[in-house]
Order: sequence, then C-alpha cells, then structure tokens
Amino acid sequence: MTGVIGLPAHVPELGEDRGGPATPLLAVSGLIKHFGKRGGFLSKAGAVVRAVDGVSFDVAKGETLGIVGESGCGKSTVARLIMQIIKPDAGELLFDGEAVGSAELDIRSFRKQVQMIFQDSYASLNPRLTVEDTVAFGPRVHGASRAQSITLAHDLLHRVGLEPGRFAGRYPHEISGGQRQRVNIARGLALNPRLLILDEAVSALDKSVEAQVLNLLLDLKAEFGLTYIFISHDLNVVRFMSDRVMVMYLGKVAEVGPADAVFSKPGHPYTEALLASMPSMDPDNRTQEAPITGDPPNPINPPPGCRFHTRCKYAADVCKVDEPLLYGVGDMHLAACHIANPASGHPLATQAKVAA
Repeated sequence: MTGVIGLPAHVPELGEDRGGPATPLLAVSGLIKHFGKRGGFLSKAGAVVRAVDGVSFDVAKGETLGIVGESGCGKSTVARLIMQIIKPDAGELLFDGEAVGSAELDIRSFRKQVQMIFQDSYASLNPRLTVEDTVAFGPRVHGASRAQSITLAHDLLHRVGLEPGRFAGRYPHEISGGQRQRVNIARGLALNPRLLILDEAVSALDKSVEAQVLNLLLDLKAEFGLTYIFISHDLNVVRFMSDRVMVMYLGKVAEVGPADAVFSKPGHPYTEALLASMPSMDPDNRTQEAPITGDPPNPINPPPGCRFHTRCKYAADVCKVDEPLLYGVGDMHLAACHIANPASGHPLATQAKVAA
C-alpha cells in the first residue's frame, strides 16, 4: 500500500527530511506558557502560573528523547505546546527546519507528521467509535477512502498485537487498559507520522503489560523509522527507552544529555536526588536519608536565582541571586547549575573543575 497510507514500511513522502540528517527533526526555542489566575477574595488578580518558562531543546531524527521530572514541572504542558493543543505565550518551533504555523508548514500538515499518545487510554478514545473506526478516522479526515482506511486500520491493529477479527468491532469499554493503549498507538501511526509524543503512555498499566507495550514501541520505532519524545516519571523506563534525557524542574530545563551520562554522572543536584530516590533491591544499598526534602516552590511565585536552591543541599549565596544557565559538564551533556560553571562563584565550582 502506498500514497496516503504509506504502509507496510515507512517510506518518506515528497518533501520529507528536507533539512537532511544533520538538521534536528524538532527544535524548540524559548518556549513559554503562563496560565492566568483570576483574582478572588483572598488572592491577587493578575498572578500567573509559570508552567513553562523558557524551555529550549532539540530532538534529532531517529532518537528517543526522554523527559522526566516531578509532577507539575511542565512536562505535559511542553508536549501540548508542541502539538499546538494550547498556544504558547512565546517561543519558536521548527520542524525539520521549517517554522510550525508558517506558510511552508501549517498546523494541519504539522499534525499529520506529529502525533501524541496520552496517559489516559480510555479518556482519549471516543466511546461511540469502534476500534477500527478509531484507527481509520485520521486517514479518512486526510482524504483516504473508507476501504483504504479500514484496510490500514486492520493492518495496524495486527502490528500492535490486536487481531482485527477479534478486536476491530469492539468499543473501548469492551477491552482492557493495555489493549486500549495499543489502539491509541495504532491510531497514532495511522497517518504515518515522523514524530510520536508519548505522554506517560505506560504509567497506568501494570508491569507485565507495561513491558509488552515498551517492547512494542521499540519494535515500531525501528520498523517505521520514528522519532520519540518519551515523557515519564519512571526513571527505569526512561533509561530503557531513551537515547537522551532532559530533566525539568519547575518549568525549566535542569539538565540534558545522553542517557548513559545523565544516569551515571548527573550534573545537577536535582537529577542526583531523583536518581537516589529510585528504589533498590539490594539490601546493602538502603536509603538512609531522604535524597530530597520539601515540596516544589509555588510556580506562581518561584524563588529567585536557581529555582532548586530551596531544596538543594549544595546551595550557596550565588544560587539565591543568579539564575544558572545550561553549562557543559561533558560531551553533549549540559546542566543548569552554578557548580558546573567554574566562573560562577560557587564554592564547589573549582572543586568540580579539578575533579573533572
């Protein structure tokens, strides 16, 4: 099958990979989203929640970028801003070198090449549509005939492990959570996208089903030549899936780098605390003290300087005043921490330079 369906293999359509392999598939620059807050009896009017506050990163073609962080750090908001589900207050999105929303790449064309799989597998499905109609809906909207769309839907259901003869005519309430997530994956692949954004796509599944879905995602990535943005709070899953990892804290990027480097030698105290909080089965490696204490500050009024300094055991005076920028701590490995920058004035910065 060819043309609008683009199966059984991912064959680049005319105009794909316009920038060449060296051009990032997605480049995000200065992304900002503040949510307004209405004034009430005891609250000030005009206060805003700084959900995403100047986030920049690239996603290379064919890689998996994992995004991690505590609840409320802005991970899902970044995903929705990329998909244009919500409009950013500022920032620029380039997809394969072209500005999203421009004359060269309008939103309809962009969304055909970028699809998102949500955390809640049930709420993201239309309860009135059967499984085959759910998967076939996107191609129908983009011009495929009903026969083409149904054939494609059946093929994709088979590829995600759902036998069309058993599942095509079922409704979402008639299948399990893992099966619903497989339907969502098939629907995401129906338009032959180049980038899949997976927002906590396996967090609601039990561990046995989670492992099956993760292996399925890896197989599909290789088969269709996909690029992933994988958002999760589970560090073990992120390590298994990702080529690079981006750590977010309170609307900002705390650290970004190759997965092996971030997990073996974190450059930011927040990343270090997250890794220390991972449970261990080793009785000789018990957690003796909490690696991180307290709650994240209020995003309506974040602290000055480094936003993590109120919870950081390495905090110094400079951390309370100056906001750290991303600084190189290794090959393609950046951390927004004053300790990483020898010129920052942090008392541990010189030691870090000598140790490096």
